[in-house]
Amino acid sequence: MEGGCLTVNGSGAKAHLKLAVGDEVVWQLEEELLADEPQAEVLPLEILFEDEALLVLNKQPGVVVHPGAGQGAGTLLNGLLGYDAVFREVERAGIVHRLDKDTSGVLVVAKREAVREALQAQFKERTTGKQYRAVVRGCAPQETVVRTQLGRHPVHRKKQSVLETGGREAVSRVYCEEVFAEASLVRVAIETGRTHQIRVHMAHLGHPVLGDALYGGRKKVVEAVGVERQLLHAWRLELSHPVSGERFCFEAPMPGDMLDVIQQLREII
Repeated sequence: MEGGCLTVNGSGAKAHLKLAVGDEVVWQLEEELLADEPQAEVLPLEILFEDEALLVLNKQPGVVVHPGAGQGAGTLLNGLLGYDAVFREVERAGIVHRLDKDTSGVLVVAKREAVREALQAQFKERTTGKQYRAVVRGCAPQETVVRTQLGRHPVHRKKQSVLETGGREAVSRVYCEEVFAEASLVRVAIETGRTHQIRVHMAHLGHPVLGDALYGGRKKVVEAVGVERQLLHAWRLELSHPVSGERFCFEAPMPGDMLDVIQQLREII
């Protein structure tokens, strides 16, 4: 707005302006913000499985999946283009689903457009099986199901939140695997794949993911064991091969920093 890049009905807009039905809002991107064609880069990829149709990776924490504002290089998409030119021929370089920058774990990529569409259908129809592991604050319940409506936070627009009305159904099944002095290791099976679903649901339970600054995971226990990111890992992905129909189950080992924190927590009395 300050730079005159946003107009309402052809005129400059101010922040307090209330919109009405039928208003035309135009946002003109500044030239330097326009995304260039993604470039191929040779980046390290931890490959769990590969054939003529699929590539399954263990995404490392800190890796951004898609290029975006402020991150035009060094992303997983750039790395895929550098790994095999076949990904140039597939929308979004074959990336079917995404993980947050600081979330690690299993991620499947399609080598052909028909394969990408078939995999997308499985995610949409909820025929995939997705399980995560996370280190959370406090003593988590032994077993619980979280079923809520999830949507954009009404005030903090970068956050998702549990809503009384509106939003979309989100279902997470939480199983406590180990309890420490001030934290727990949990396994979470998700039936839906909403944005930030596990992070929001664990915070809703009062057990936010350790290191999750957005949803309340920064407490003394975080400082004690040196947590530098949200300790969330996409551990297992189960799906049907889009060509053969065979059922596959892929598992990714937890990253070193997460294992180190778990060991430190075991030693806290």
